[in-house]
Amino acid sequence: MFDPKTVKYNSDGLVPAIAQDATTGEVLMMAWMNADAIRQTISTRNVTYWSRSRQAFWIKGETSGHTQALVEMRLDCDRDCLLLLIEQVGPACHTNRRSCFYTRIDQGAEDILTEPMSDD
Repeated sequence: MFDPKTVKYNSDGLVPAIAQDATTGEVLMMAWMNADAIRQTISTRNVTYWSRSRQAFWIKGETSGHTQALVEMRLDCDRDCLLLLIEQVGPACHTNRRSCFYTRIDQGAEDILTEPMSDD
């Protein structure tokens, strides 16, 4: 049985968690989890992060409706990063884009790849 205590957390007790669309493989976002957020995510299958700014749990989609359902959780070889394979409803990014990784750096210049999704 997996024990979140075996994860290597940073000095704040957090581990980076990368959310990836389970169907398309698209990387959607990165956020932080602590041991309790990992336990809650495994238990409920609703992805729960730790908000560093609010110092509180953040259940993805709780207020926006843009939820993340956990399909599979993976731990990297060093046990210091999580990969969350998810089913994303709506945009993953707080900017209302599908992915937080919408800015490309090309030869030192920034290029915005996607515009925010419409609310329709």
